Amino acid sequence: MKQITKKTIPMFAIAAMLMSCEKNVVEETQLDGNITILTQSKGAKLGYSKSSGVNILDEKGLKFKDLNKNGELDKYEDWRLSFEDRATDLATKLSVEQIAGLMLYSSHQAIPAAPVGFGAGTYEGKALSESGMPSSSLSDQQKKFLTEDNLRHVLITRVESPEVAAQWNNNAQAYVEGLGFGIPTNNSSDPRHSPIASTEYNAGAGGNISMWPEALGLAATFDPALVQRFGEVASIEYRALGLTTALSPQIDLGTEPRWNRLKGTFGEDSRLSADMARGYVDGFQSSAPEYEISGGWGFQSVNAMVKHWPSGGPEEGGRDGHFAYGKFAVYPGNNFEEHLVPFTEGAFKLSGKTKSASAVMPYYTISYGQDSKNGENVANAYSDYLITDLLRGKYGYEGVVCTDWGVTGNERDNVEVFAGKPWGMETASIAERHYWVIMAGADQFGGNNDIKPVLEAYQLGVKEHGEEWMRARFEKSAVRLLRNIFQTGLFENPYLEIAHTKETVGNPAFMEEGFQAQVKSVVMLKNKENVLPIAKNSKVYIPKKFIPSTTNWWGIKSEEKWVDAVNLEIAKKYFQVTENPEEADFSLVFVSNPESGTGYDPADRINGGNGYVPISLQYGTYTAATAREQSIAAGDPVLAPQVTNRSYKNKTITASNLKDLQNVMDTKKAMNGKPVITIISASNPMVFSEFEKEVQGIVLHFNVQDQAILDILSGAAEPSGLLPVQMPANMETVESQFEDVAHDMDCHVDEAGNTYNFAFGLNWKGVIKDSRTEKYQKK
Repeated sequence: MKQITKKTIPMFAIAAMLMSCEKNVVEETQLDGNITILTQSKGAKLGYSKSSGVNILDEKGLKFKDLNKNGELDKYEDWRLSFEDRATDLATKLSVEQIAGLMLYSSHQAIPAAPVGFGAGTYEGKALSESGMPSSSLSDQQKKFLTEDNLRHVLITRVESPEVAAQWNNNAQAYVEGLGFGIPTNNSSDPRHSPIASTEYNAGAGGNISMWPEALGLAATFDPALVQRFGEVASIEYRALGLTTALSPQIDLGTEPRWNRLKGTFGEDSRLSADMARGYVDGFQSSAPEYEISGGWGFQSVNAMVKHWPSGGPEEGGRDGHFAYGKFAVYPGNNFEEHLVPFTEGAFKLSGKTKSASAVMPYYTISYGQDSKNGENVANAYSDYLITDLLRGKYGYEGVVCTDWGVTGNERDNVEVFAGKPWGMETASIAERHYWVIMAGADQFGGNNDIKPVLEAYQLGVKEHGEEWMRARFEKSAVRLLRNIFQTGLFENPYLEIAHTKETVGNPAFMEEGFQAQVKSVVMLKNKENVLPIAKNSKVYIPKKFIPSTTNWWGIKSEEKWVDAVNLEIAKKYFQVTENPEEADFSLVFVSNPESGTGYDPADRINGGNGYVPISLQYGTYTAATAREQSIAAGDPVLAPQVTNRSYKNKTITASNLKDLQNVMDTKKAMNGKPVITIISASNPMVFSEFEKEVQGIVLHFNVQDQAILDILSGAAEPSGLLPVQMPANMETVESQFEDVAHDMDCHVDEAGNTYNFAFGLNWKGVIKDSRTEKYQKK
């Protein structure tokens, strides 16, 4: 007889057994005219919608939802059973069409949908403003993919307010509860806790959501416990918004300093990244005991979809895989294995009871030359070596594998157009791409609302392997996908109390924690003659900041402009702000790290080149005289089959924000020997030799509120951040470093003799040496 332990049955079932001789007391609460909440003294809290037609079953005094409306208690409806048993039972009941719908992950959904542009939507055929419907209504497009396509995984982007998001969740859950087997929607989000620089933090005041450092800023704290606390807070806020999956953390190793997504990583060091990944996922996935269902999972849990397997960091030349010009990740240092460490030693090896991240997203890139089984160069989601042999086989991963968004779509007729990203599978049909993903071992298609190619892929599998085999393959994915919905308690109660959402999201305590984390992420690099901190009543001159013209991923171009560098009303609470540098005691020059584009320029192609240009980490004009003669990888069978070399050797580029450097120099001249402090908003490493000797102080951050910077500058807080990446001495060392190798650049040495290396930072006493540097700094 199998021994019954807490590990084999859910907490609700244990409670029911312990109180078996007591009567189950049930309290009924109405959230609105449609939603009923049943709270049981001996079991799960149940939420259901009257409009869905779901009834409540009574089993020896315990209450259960009859989601499929058959009048019987099915295993998947029984909250006393394990997540695995329930998911397996439901998977066997679903039709192929219903499983195919589970394998879809929606394109980006704003609440409410905009009338035009990316992700546009209609409401009864009209724009929302013309429909007379509330902002929390389901759009026509959402109703279609929930019904006709059986989609249940929804990616949420912008929301009008937390309350609108919560009401939309209730509307969506009530809508799908009445369909088929009553499978709830698993709503998700990309990271949404980024600070808004100009907003003011007031103790005791809340916001739309708590604001924390970007991932690279979290890494700069070198404090995994702080990152875990962020995950705990963020998961509580996510659940209050109706979000049960986080499309994060991004745990690619940031070993290529020019990559434009480096800012979303935990830096270049594998040990630090693994510790940060573990803390982040533990924080998101673990419910507090009073909210736990089983195994750490519960009503405060948020599934973490770690990305991007097996790392998207080593992009050749820093070009990004969202576009054909950046489709290749390369490994000139033969350092593939180290890029797996944040996954295998971090996200897959948790300290908490959930044990491992519940979902994984491969990146767009082709991990060039790494398939030792088939010798194929296909994007990671298409690689059975990377997914089945390595991820699932060698490392035993049994969670959901979801492609990045749009990998099965077609690329356009222009290499820099944001479209489908079928790298390595460009000439295959869309249905064939879906089939390859399934056969590689993945479960889900990011950014696809359309069930038809999944069903076509199923038929391709039937033709090759037979109906029984292919049905079993679909059910395997269905179990994984359903398990992630069961373990967050959505089958019992997917509904939100709007008042609770309003009280929870961005509450003052969470805002305070986020702000203090921002302060801890700020790195002081230079403090000549202890020029910092600045006395509170000092007069400071803050020149305006230049914003260059940029083109976003959808081809929309912005206008260049000069803006206030900070919120001056906040700055005036710290210092006397003057527009006249002659009367100022100090100057504060706010700049961004050099920005030189994507590494591809259509004009170069038009002029007879291959289109590839350098990505520079310096402001001034740079000529890539020491770049590779021959690129490691090349090729695009659709757009540019004749391009066999992506080298940009001897080509020249200048940063679009060169005026930031000029601003520093002009301010130095205007200050006539008085201190100039440079504050850098960084998303990548940069070359400091252009201006470091010209200024007395340098403070660097990875996107925080102005107020966090002002707290440091004024001495209200002491700097404690450390560099999570190296700062190169020059562009020659950037060109000679290997995209896949960490800590392999010559670093800038400033006039005080300090080296801007990984884990370097200053406080008021000088170079920081503490338990963090002892643990992580390279010896």
